Amino acid sequence: MTRPPLPHDFQRQVPDLTVTSTDVTDGGTLGEAQVLAGGDLSPQLSWSGFPAETKSFAVTCFDPDAPTGSGWWHWIVFDIPATVTSLPTGAGSGDFAGLPAGAVQGRNDYGTKNFGGAAPPAGHGPHRYVFSVTALGVEKLGLDSDTSAAAIGATIGFRAVARGTVIAEYENK
Repeated sequence: MTRPPLPHDFQRQVPDLTVTSTDVTDGGTLGEAQVLAGGDLSPQLSWSGFPAETKSFAVTCFDPDAPTGSGWWHWIVFDIPATVTSLPTGAGSGDFAGLPAGAVQGRNDYGTKNFGGAAPPAGHGPHRYVFSVTALGVEKLGLDSDTSAAAIGATIGFRAVARGTVIAEYENK
């Protein structure tokens, strides 16, 4: 079976930035802490190597393999100040602990404003979870937390000046 494209395959190309995590390994398997029934904790993320014109950041988690025809947004945070270069484990809890002042947490495809962990259908095979950090050329996207995930994702793509990802898989056997 051919896997769906990654979310940034549809966006204009921008320079890479480096994303690392103490909780998620690029090319690895998600831990139980990042699974909906296992802990539902957003992973720690750090980033570096972004251009001088960066004015803010956005952090997202997207599953392109969800059987929806349009993927599944697990987490969307934007308007993160350019002075912030990491988020701690659990920053996406929904209570804004660990998120910097001014950051906006958008509504994910579970309908909540937090990190919603991995929950692929049983037997559907491995799903990829694309954790992206995007450097933006604007301080504020001009969107609110009730804007659709697709519209936020598109706006992030249009305003991107650099981007990096960590991609891990999870399968519900």
